[in-house]
Amino acid sequence: MSVPQSSLLTGTAAEELAASLKGRDFLALADYTPQELRYLIDLAIELKRRQKSGETFHPLKGKTLGMIFEKASTRTRVSFEVGMYQLGGHALFLSGNDLQIGRGEPVSDTAQVLSRYLDGIMIRTFAHRTVIELARNSTIPVINGLTDSEHPCQVMADYQTALEHKGRLEGLKVAYIGDGNNMAHSLLMGAAKLGLHMSVATPEGYEPDADIVAQTRKVAAGTGSLIHVCRDPREAIEQADIVYTDVWASMGFEAEQAEREKAFAAYQVNEELTKFAKPDYLFMHCLPAHRGEEVSEGVIDGKHSIVFDEAENRLHAQKAILAALM
Repeated sequence: MSVPQSSLLTGTAAEELAASLKGRDFLALADYTPQELRYLIDLAIELKRRQKSGETFHPLKGKTLGMIFEKASTRTRVSFEVGMYQLGGHALFLSGNDLQIGRGEPVSDTAQVLSRYLDGIMIRTFAHRTVIELARNSTIPVINGLTDSEHPCQVMADYQTALEHKGRLEGLKVAYIGDGNNMAHSLLMGAAKLGLHMSVATPEGYEPDADIVAQTRKVAAGTGSLIHVCRDPREAIEQADIVYTDVWASMGFEAEQAEREKAFAAYQVNEELTKFAKPDYLFMHCLPAHRGEEVSEGVIDGKHSIVFDEAENRLHAQKAILAALM
């Protein structure tokens, strides 16, 4: 992997970007400039280098992150908890079932109380409006660990991984095949902000949110990105540098599993479909994956797959976000 040296971590530009991030919320990629997002990716790569070389770096010593979980988690919980420890701080697991918010306490009250105890909040929940309300009523940074609409931390790790493997982001083509869900939304906005081109192929009725697509295209017009939404997976994957998919029924949509299996039957990422991507394409998946459904075993376990590099980078990308905001 060859990653170009960035000037964003040194000099006046770095100082200005660092200052602009302190105390901010991290709810959606749309809230950040391309320069701020690239700064965070470069910071993630630097923090990864320090961790791999055994350097101690404790900018969050004495600080505590409250982690609210209303959805099950493997990567989000472990990476945030380990990330806070490696940064010198402490992470506190807060189950939605154990908090008073699970018994009807207003989100605004919870936000105001937690703001007096903690230095930051990460929340993984269903409705995006819950995260917005939490942030609106908090006096500390709030980080979106996942909602039904957005998954920004995952996408920061995704594009960090792509940069590490490809040496650049600008001009790469991402093909997303499958459900137009929270992953599609955040990948689209990230692509538009960072100068990648992106094609999304979904069956009828499962397209990404039209307002988010329109917002993404508006951003893309200023960065040179090309955004394309279609029905045909082959059309989307043609000459792709990165091929991405997600489960057909995300958390909260399990009851639609049988219906979605029929709708997505022609959208499996397999050896036949990936023949139309570039010969050196990379396969990505946010995990957990259902082998034999949205992706074949041969692809996810094959030589093009970087899903575990991607999963590891959740730790480093989120450490960058935590360090910058808190």
